[in-house]
Amino acid sequence: MGIVGNLSSDQLNFFNSNGYLVLESFSSPEEVKEMRDRMAELLQGFDSSNTSIFSTINQQKLTDDYFFESAEKISFFFEEKAFGDDGCLKQPKELSINKVGHALHELDPVFKKNSSSEKISSMLFSLGYKRPVVIQSMYIFKQPGIGGEVVPHQDNSFLYTEPRSCTGLWLALEDANITNGCLWAIPGSHKNGLVRRFIRDENGVHFDRPFPSFDRKEFVPIEVKSGTLVVIHGDLIHQSFENKSPRSRHALSLHVVDTDEFIWAKDNWIRRKVEPEPLYVS
Repeated sequence: MGIVGNLSSDQLNFFNSNGYLVLESFSSPEEVKEMRDRMAELLQGFDSSNTSIFSTINQQKLTDDYFFESAEKISFFFEEKAFGDDGCLKQPKELSINKVGHALHELDPVFKKNSSSEKISSMLFSLGYKRPVVIQSMYIFKQPGIGGEVVPHQDNSFLYTEPRSCTGLWLALEDANITNGCLWAIPGSHKNGLVRRFIRDENGVHFDRPFPSFDRKEFVPIEVKSGTLVVIHGDLIHQSFENKSPRSRHALSLHVVDTDEFIWAKDNWIRRKVEPEPLYVS
């Protein structure tokens, strides 16, 4: 395929030191608009009578069969605060959805094109991937006023390979800042290893141990403009807070793992029936 890495030595050094990397203008305004317009179409055709809720705070309680089956589908998940006491949506479905996942990159042509581009492959090649696959994709809305908190976590907890190989790719589809719920991270925290795992067994899903508490002062905000890609090491501790502002914070999140001499853990929440196609084989 003749892939050439597109990250400089300075960028790689920053990533290795801090556990994340900010790539401005990674996607063009036209590409961002294409993805946002396509999601608007998908939402328009979505039957909102399904009321599956996503929450990182009540993750064990709210993980159901609909969530498990979403690994190979395009599924819609509501915000916890989208419903009134009567169980009905308090606002239009377009302003109530938390995220759409987890196979947009496989099943939708627009998101497939943008998730498997040459620039993504080149960036992953720079990071040393030999046979990368996008294992999940999520369109995240961070709705105005009700956009839920994403608690501190590490991506390798949920998408575990032996040895660990997950990298998060977080593409801003709107400007993200402190006001509307941007990412926050503890620089260098990836060097301390994996804290815990999210395991699926005969009883459902659970974490294998408690997550330590952190001083908020350890986190730094990652404020970015629309079109910016944030590359996140699988062991980096990161989070985002509630969006209490009147502005949404749309983003596309991809998670990549290597499949060249890396073993996908059987007790991960994702249990696919069809093996994912690699972006390339080096």
